[in-house]
Amino acid sequence: MAALTRISRPSSISFSNITKCLYFSTTSAAQPETTNNSYLQNINFSRKDPKDRNVQWVFLGVPGVGKGTYASRLSTLLGVPHIATGDLVREELASSGPISQQVSFFFFFFFFVIRCTPLNVIFLLTGIDLAEIVNQGKLVSDEIIFNLLSKRLIAGEAKGESGFILDGFPRTVKQAEILEGVTDIDLVVNLKLREDVLVEKCLGRRICSQCGKNYNVASINIKGENGNPGMSMDPLLPPAHCMSKLITRADDTEEVVKERLRIYYDKSQPVEDFYRSQGKLLEFDLPGGIPASWPRLLEALNLDDYEEKRFAAA
Repeated sequence: MAALTRISRPSSISFSNITKCLYFSTTSAAQPETTNNSYLQNINFSRKDPKDRNVQWVFLGVPGVGKGTYASRLSTLLGVPHIATGDLVREELASSGPISQQVSFFFFFFFFVIRCTPLNVIFLLTGIDLAEIVNQGKLVSDEIIFNLLSKRLIAGEAKGESGFILDGFPRTVKQAEILEGVTDIDLVVNLKLREDVLVEKCLGRRICSQCGKNYNVASINIKGENGNPGMSMDPLLPPAHCMSKLITRADDTEEVVKERLRIYYDKSQPVEDFYRSQGKLLEFDLPGGIPASWPRLLEALNLDDYEEKRFAAA
């Protein structure tokens, strides 16, 4: 059964009131350490009073838990941009942009100039770059992520966007501290799912090579045993015209999936504690697939009647 932390109900369905209702009982949190990272000089987010902007939320959770699925749905519902840092990295790779080239130079400098050994030379010859970092499930550096994120947020603000839902970021406490220093986060939603289901779900992920939409061919039906509840998730299949164009992401192998989980537990779980200490963390255990989880998530966010009212007013 999903663990729900109910947020107090806003007086209306306006974005400013949704934001106002996101106050939890808090404990005093340690102040973020001052950072001297030079790349912060390029970040120029404008802070706004919550009543003058849309929600600014973060979605956390292990890789493959469904952050993108639920963040995208909420993005549509609330009218705010859904920004997935993983997508930003993949777009940068596809465009062969300057940051992708910058990473290749960084690895050349680090391995050849600083730590040149026969083993390092082997790494050089195999061409380690941003693509390999992604395909091996490693974390991309803070500088690269903040460059991509700041570029996306500044471009969105120039187009009149307000608010955001960040998906998969921050992944380390350092990133969370930096983010707190440049913009305000109202709420952090932490999605949870049992690990055996996660692995099976990740291995079933597919992308349409033509339209770019995400699907999942895994049909999960786990019986309850030893006091643990059962769980079922129907596949998320594409329309007929996309079926023959499905491809598997290069990083969706069992080895890489388990490596991503290991890195998450090592580096990203402390991020949960960081936001929990600030009273901003909403824990949500997914009870099953989208049909079972979506209404419960809306209820936890106090948006269970928002969707109905929104469409009734349209």
